[in-house]
Amino acid sequence: MTNHDALDPGRFVLRPCAPEDLPALRRFAAASAHGITTLPNDAAALESRLERSLQSFATDDTSGEEIYLFVLEDQAAGRIVGTSGIGARAGFSDRFYTYRNEFVVQRSDVLATTNRIHTLHLCHHLTGVTLLTSFYLDADYHDTLAPQLLSRARLLFIAQHADRFSDRIAAESPGLADDSGRCPFWDAVGRRFFDMDYPTVERLAGGRSKSFIAELMPASPIYVPLLPDAAQWAIGQLHPEAELPFSILLDEGFDADTYVDIFDAGPTVQERLGMLKTVARSQLLRVAAGDAGTAQPRLHLVANTALQSFRATLALGAAGPAGAAFDAEAAQRAGVAPGELVRIAELDATIGEAA
Repeated sequence: MTNHDALDPGRFVLRPCAPEDLPALRRFAAASAHGITTLPNDAAALESRLERSLQSFATDDTSGEEIYLFVLEDQAAGRIVGTSGIGARAGFSDRFYTYRNEFVVQRSDVLATTNRIHTLHLCHHLTGVTLLTSFYLDADYHDTLAPQLLSRARLLFIAQHADRFSDRIAAESPGLADDSGRCPFWDAVGRRFFDMDYPTVERLAGGRSKSFIAELMPASPIYVPLLPDAAQWAIGQLHPEAELPFSILLDEGFDADTYVDIFDAGPTVQERLGMLKTVARSQLLRVAAGDAGTAQPRLHLVANTALQSFRATLALGAAGPAGAAFDAEAAQRAGVAPGELVRIAELDATIGEAA
């Protein structure tokens, strides 16, 4: 792909995953890193998740257990190049456990000494939040505009269908684990209480609640200085393959310092929906007739307001009192016509330059 192609916003469309996309999901799952338990490398489990997603998009009777899977199409190449998802409510049937970073301050007046000690507290503060899940993108597209659409368009979907989701959003990122599945944090903590390695416990989780592990873990705080150096260093660290989606989450404004995963200690980010950049910038506007109508159109995320036929794309255009103006090809990609509503959010100019 040439540099010009990489910067072409007209290549990409995000849409709900369809039954014919199952082979692509299998390919993504086989290639994804350890720790992405919501994209299990198991044919039956993937088929089950796809079926749940289809039901979630189709139903008006929501309960919080819904999952929504999307795929990213490169329409110029005629192929599916990525996937991402949303879990409506974390820990729907069980508590959603994480470790919370806290610090204990201890002082000795006799010794005139104060110690600030890092501790991890098992908690379920994020139970009920909406989870961003299952991000995977073919490596050839990491330096394009594709990851911006793949990650951020989910927030427009949540904002448009807010009654289906929490007003608090979270996302887990895989922590440090090597190609053989060795995980410094799990080996130092979880494996002390369970006779299983990290890949095994990851497969058992398979995108479900982790309460079956957490409820057998000791409830007392973990004093981080007592852990091996490798485990201490791993807390809050990312698997290298998670750096791209994590950087987008940070740019959105997610807090990454409070919670870590109970398996691998990868960062679990969270924030209020309305505080996130894409949502705060988004507007619900009608599509104006004609093109952008400006000499310097801006790069925007554009999403229709549908549920089952949701579409999101990138477009050069303008948004203002006169409506959302962009070219006919972008409107076709988003599945909208003049006069119809779209949810539109401007992207930073530097994103296109960086890509």
